Amino acid sequence: MSKIDVNALANSKAKGERPYFFDDPAVERVLSITMAVASEVAVLRERMDTIERLMEAGQPMTKASIDAFKPDDDAARQRQEWHAAYVARILRIVRQELQALEDESLNVSSKDLADRNLAG
Repeated sequence: MSKIDVNALANSKAKGERPYFFDDPAVERVLSITMAVASEVAVLRERMDTIERLMEAGQPMTKASIDAFKPDDDAARQRQEWHAAYVARILRIVRQELQALEDESLNVSSKDLADRNLAG
């Protein structure tokens, strides 16, 4: 097995043009950093779920047993549901802003929203 240069892989650039979603490059960078960190958290969450499932089953806690773990259908479904909810929480503000662009009635300032809630 050949040795993998992790730093070279992490710093490699995808082929083709990079997609941009926002006009401001600084916003793009922050979004990229946020999504990279979110991906790492998701991986850690899956490994923790694996460790918990191995512990409940009374199986040994080794790196090899964690790496070899394959979730059953129920565990895989639970993980997919967690991932969907997690991504929705992370991108909530982006989704809300897109919805506000599509529907002007949703484009309300936080002061106006607070005033409405106090009045109602």
